[in-house]
Amino acid sequence: MKTKLITRGGYNKLKEEHDYLWDEKRPEITKIVTWAASLGDRSENADYTFNKRILRQIDRRVRFLRKLLPELKIVDYSSQQDGKVFFGAWVEIENDAGDRKRFRIVGPEEIYGRNDYISIDSPMARALLKKEVDDEFVVRTPEGEKEWFINTIEYEKYAQ
Repeated sequence: MKTKLITRGGYNKLKEEHDYLWDEKRPEITKIVTWAASLGDRSENADYTFNKRILRQIDRRVRFLRKLLPELKIVDYSSQQDGKVFFGAWVEIENDAGDRKRFRIVGPEEIYGRNDYISIDSPMARALLKKEVDDEFVVRTPEGEKEWFINTIEYEKYAQ
């Protein structure tokens, strides 16, 4: 099961997507569908069938967001997190080969379209939790165990 945690920025982005789809995109597409339907035979009407499909996609996404948003728990930065890896942390790690990775630990709904975010549910994030700078840790991967150490930990401090 996915964790229902989200950063404030991630929540705001999903809320903005919902509001845009419902308040702007859906009315715009509805006007086109209504106009296209008024032309008569819908079976041969590409404007009607195409925009009707877009309308269904918008409605599906809006339903998903309306169900999801109330279930999410926003996790804001707390000064108690400083120095250790918790939800919302930007972490830079390195291995013995000198490979470096930098990413932010976020909720599973925030990772799409970002290659610098990882889900709190991922093996890497789980292995990192509560660790400090210079700590070594092991991540179990399909290829076997990988050893890393932590270079930096930072948090974005949002105004409440």
